Amino acid sequence: MAVPTSRPVRPRPLLGALRPRRNGALPAVVPDVAPRPAPATRRSAMVAAAVYDDDGTRRASFSRLADTFRALRSQPGGMAWIGLERPDEEELATLAREFDLHPLAIEDAIQAHQRPKIERYGDTLFVVLHAARYLDSIEEVEFSELHVFVGPDFVVTVRHGDSPDLSSVRARLEAETDMLARGPEAVLYAILDRVVDDYAPVVSGLDYDIDQIESEVFGGDPAVSRRIYELSREVVDFQRAVRPLQSVCQSLAKGAEKYGVEEDLQAYLRDVADHLTEVGESVESFRAALRDMLTVNATLVAQRQNEEMKHLTEVSLRQGEEVKKISGWAAILFAPSLVGAVYGMNFDHMPELHWVWGYPAALLAMLSVSVGLFGVFRWKKWI
Repeated sequence: MAVPTSRPVRPRPLLGALRPRRNGALPAVVPDVAPRPAPATRRSAMVAAAVYDDDGTRRASFSRLADTFRALRSQPGGMAWIGLERPDEEELATLAREFDLHPLAIEDAIQAHQRPKIERYGDTLFVVLHAARYLDSIEEVEFSELHVFVGPDFVVTVRHGDSPDLSSVRARLEAETDMLARGPEAVLYAILDRVVDDYAPVVSGLDYDIDQIESEVFGGDPAVSRRIYELSREVVDFQRAVRPLQSVCQSLAKGAEKYGVEEDLQAYLRDVADHLTEVGESVESFRAALRDMLTVNATLVAQRQNEEMKHLTEVSLRQGEEVKKISGWAAILFAPSLVGAVYGMNFDHMPELHWVWGYPAALLAMLSVSVGLFGVFRWKKWI
C-alpha cells in the first residue's frame, strides 16, 4: 500500500457563522423566552487515539477526534491510530469526512453483522473480522465484530463487542517501534495476529467440551443430544468466522507485492495464515467429531430402547406364562367344585343320593375330570 507523505488540510466552516437569507438580510435575533435545557451528554465511542511519528514513537495521545486530526495534519508523515467502540453515525461521518472513507464501508460499520471480508476503496482498505473468546463460566463461545479502516496514514478500528483487546496490541507495537514504523499495514497485521491468537483458547475450550460430550454419550446421559446440537451450532458459527478470514489473508498476500509491502510484513502475514489454517483444520475435525457423536448417540439410544422393549416383552411373556398356570389350576379345581356344588344342594329327587355307589362315583368323576384337565394343560405346557 503506497503511503503519501501528506494529505491536504480541508478548510472547515467557522462554528456559529451566520448564514444570510435568500434576500441577503441577516436573520433577526430573537431572545429566548425561557432558558433552554442543557443538551444531554453523549457517550463518546473513543477508546484510544494516538499519533505516531515515522520512527514508530508515539507523538501524543488524544481523547477527541478533532484534536487527533489536527495533530496528524500539523506534521505530515505520521500515522494516526484511532480506536472506537460502538460509534454512532455522527462519529463515523466525521471520520468519513476527514479520511475520505467510502459511504458503503461506513454503512457496513454502522449496521455491523457483516461477514469477514476485505474490500478496497481507492487507497483505503476496509477489513471485517470476527473475534471470538471462550467463556469458561457458561462453556460458550462469544463472538464480536471488528471493523478496520486502513489508509495511507491512519488506522481506525471499530469494535462491536468486548473483544479483541486491542490495548495489548497497541502496547506491544509501541514497545516494538521498528514494527510500528512500518506504517498502517503493520498495525493491520498485528490486529489479525491477535484475532487469530485469540482463537486458540476457543479451540481448546471446544475440544474440552467435545471430550465431555463423548463421556456423556457413552454414559447414557439423556440430555446429551441437546448439548451436541448446541455445541454444533457454536462450531458452525466459529467456522463462519474462520473460513472467510482465510480468504482475507489470501487477498492481503496477493496485494502485498502489488502495493509494495515489505518482505518482513509478508512473512508476518504468512505466519498468521498458517495459524489460521491450523484453526480451520481443528474446526473441521470438531464438526466431523460432533456429527459422528450424534450418529453414535442415536444408535445407542436406539439400542437402549430396543433393550427396554425386549425386557418389557420378556416380562410380558413371563406374566403370560404365570397367567396360564394360574388359569390351568383354576380350571382343574373348578371341576370338583362344580360337581360338589351340584350334589351339595341335597334335593330329595336326586337318584344318586340313594344310590350305593353314588358317592364313590362322584369322587371318581371329580378325580377323572381333574386328571383329564391336568393332562391337557400339561400337554399344552400351561403347567
